[in-house]
Amino acid sequence: MNTMTLWHISTWEFAALAAAALLVGFSKTAVSGANTVSLAIFAAVLPARASTGVLLPLLIVGDVLAVLTYRRHAHWPTLWRLFPAVAAGVVLGTLFLVWADDGAVRTSIGAILLLMTGVTLWRRRAAGQDEEPDSVVTRTGRVKARSYGVLGGFTTMVANAGGPVMSMYLLSAGFRKLGFLGTSAFFFLIVNVSKVPFSVGLGLIDGRSLLLDAALAAFVVPGALIGTWAVNRINQRLFERLVIGATIVGGVQLLLR
Repeated sequence: MNTMTLWHISTWEFAALAAAALLVGFSKTAVSGANTVSLAIFAAVLPARASTGVLLPLLIVGDVLAVLTYRRHAHWPTLWRLFPAVAAGVVLGTLFLVWADDGAVRTSIGAILLLMTGVTLWRRRAAGQDEEPDSVVTRTGRVKARSYGVLGGFTTMVANAGGPVMSMYLLSAGFRKLGFLGTSAFFFLIVNVSKVPFSVGLGLIDGRSLLLDAALAAFVVPGALIGTWAVNRINQRLFERLVIGATIVGGVQLLLR
């Protein structure tokens, strides 16, 4: 990673990164998927590949805060069925990063996000009512969990953009607001921590990137507190619309950048 770039950030660029870090905290405790905006800001200020290494530790800070807030609402049967598929996706994403340039990464993930949004909206309209979260024990539920798991692992490894994919899965599985946030909190804490060795091996995380993270982490905390306050004032329908809207915006941003 060209870490020398991290020492030449202007005041305005640091302010943009701080705002993005604030949004990371908010997305972890309120509207999952909104951190695709943070991804875009980091990639605009820093070299695209370097930005993923700087963003990952901040996501982990947000994950810890989300787990502390929503730990009692996690649905562990869903998590256990997702992890093997996610591991396969992370390995595929690592291999993809070895040869793919920034343009290929952005186009692939943007297309996946928009495709998953369309599939989720179609399934919800066709079903007429939400499925229960324990639908993961059925054959169809297992197939869906594996498909979204691989895509989630792949997108989170190559661009820290797994949030929208998993948001679409949890919404399609019928999770209510708190169950959604509790399950996704544990999911991303475990997945993001497991990505650290891969990111270090690829040169995306080093001492200089961690120094920048140390300065930005302070902005994740107030973002998480704002999210905790806001989520209690958002009803289920608005919550789902915000999640889907954030996913569409993130996908379009990645395709157009």
